[in-house]
Amino acid sequence: MELQNQIKTLADKIHQLKDKIDTEESTKHAFVLPFINLLGYDAFNPTEVVPEFTADLGLKKGEKVDYAIFQNGIPILIIECKNWKETLDIHSSQLFRYFHVTKTRFSLLTNGIQYRFYTDLEHANKMDEKPFLEFDITKLKDTEVHEITKFHKSNFDVTKIVNNASALKYTRELKKCISDEMTGPSFEFVKLFANRVYAGRLTEKVMEEFKDLVGKAFNQTVSEKVNDRLNAALNKEAEKQQLDNIVVQLEDSKVSTTDEELDAFRIVVAILRRQLPVDRIVHRDTQSYFGVLLDDNNRKPLCRLHLNGGTKYIGLFDANKTETRMPIETIDDIYQFESQLLTIVSYYES
Repeated sequence: MELQNQIKTLADKIHQLKDKIDTEESTKHAFVLPFINLLGYDAFNPTEVVPEFTADLGLKKGEKVDYAIFQNGIPILIIECKNWKETLDIHSSQLFRYFHVTKTRFSLLTNGIQYRFYTDLEHANKMDEKPFLEFDITKLKDTEVHEITKFHKSNFDVTKIVNNASALKYTRELKKCISDEMTGPSFEFVKLFANRVYAGRLTEKVMEEFKDLVGKAFNQTVSEKVNDRLNAALNKEAEKQQLDNIVVQLEDSKVSTTDEELDAFRIVVAILRRQLPVDRIVHRDTQSYFGVLLDDNNRKPLCRLHLNGGTKYIGLFDANKTETRMPIETIDDIYQFESQLLTIVSYYES
């Protein structure tokens, strides 16, 4: 979670600064070096991060790659950087040459926004033509963050990354193939399915008709699967809500709300109405506590009041909805927790 937050901060920075950055050198300093740092490597320690790393190519001396990350005196990742405005498609050949003359198993081609990680799955010590991991740092998915974590200094394990690289690479390529077939089915793809459902001869005209039919069927099937998943999730949520309501009704029949609890509720409302309409702040009394909820939703607790025991408490919640009980002497002490209560609102409203 910490790395994910750091990457989001860097992505926000990139969004703010990119239009002010015009050179490759500026891209390195503003975008790439911070990425190296958040992986746990000290960009200012020459034993960990070597800028302008020499990668001599036979008789061609003085060839340099932008950065090399070292671990235990061995290069584990070489990095070639480009201006953020440049496409990476025409630059992999340069990194391909560098990879061949170093001992590393991994290389990275980046413009500070697009990142492409390569290894040598197909031939030893020869960089693959296609990356096994590719992402846009401003549009990261959780699965991609998980893969980036493996390159962190504290987690780095060559064998584990290489073993997983093959699955990543071919899964990525298969997803692209599937996406392409959904957009415009190929002749082979159409023929595969047409042969299974059509008994006649597959003439050019028939194939043209089936091309449209296969495309529609493919997309409709995917849409139906997605809708089925959504409906199942919604039904499950509805069932859970019904059970919650039954539990609440059973509890309500055994609960007696006191005047002190209602007075305390009015204090909470007086605080929260700065950010919320009064009708969105609802109380729900139970046998063990007096709850204050947002929108009458028990998954949006604003606070809990424990006033019927020997010691009185107000229960406050963090972003993970974990309750912390704070002792109070009288209900007037609730005013001391104004900032905490307003912060809790922001967890739901943001």
